Amino acid sequence: MQSTAYGASLAGGAFDFESFVKKPQTALRVLSWVFSIVVFASITAEGYTNPQEQGDPHCMFNDNDTACSYAVGIGILAFLGCVVFLLLDAYFPNISNAKDRKYIVIGDLAFSATWMFLWFICFCVLANQWSKTTVQYIRADAARAVIAFSFFSIVTWFLLSYFALARYRQGLSEFNQDYTDPVHDHTSPYPPAQSSYQQAPFPSSQGQQGEYQPPTY
Repeated sequence: MQSTAYGASLAGGAFDFESFVKKPQTALRVLSWVFSIVVFASITAEGYTNPQEQGDPHCMFNDNDTACSYAVGIGILAFLGCVVFLLLDAYFPNISNAKDRKYIVIGDLAFSATWMFLWFICFCVLANQWSKTTVQYIRADAARAVIAFSFFSIVTWFLLSYFALARYRQGLSEFNQDYTDPVHDHTSPYPPAQSSYQQAPFPSSQGQQGEYQPPTY
């Protein structure tokens, strides 16, 4: 049996904070976590304007409330997803079941790829709406920060998808879940052990003894 599966020992082990911090996935998740905070915090704090001649606040991106709601929504979900997967990464070495590890890695890959695509849509929508915005009272610095960190999020989630895919492939190559008995495996280089009893190299029958003759006195 292999000693590792999906990048960690099958036997499990204690949590090593230093090695955990040095992993590229950890740094990328922290960056993605920070970028998501910048996006939804900037919009909720400064993304809605309420000029004196209007009663209700409007999104700073061309008064498109859908654009602001979309960015806030995926930003909050990305924030929560980063927290969940950071905890799973920390607990991952203690999971000895290879199938459970496989499900976690697949979930990481699916979530990272999905959010990379959602951040790409967010960047395109916000950049398009900002190019159409003509109102002068909007805080331009906040709008540009939201657009910039949406783009940065595309990069970090793309890299997270890449590392998740690499870890998935590594797990498939390191651990074989379908064990084959060598006796029934004809491709094994070692021949199966013989189960029949080998007789000792002695003749099976001996010559008949002669009749007993008493000694003569």
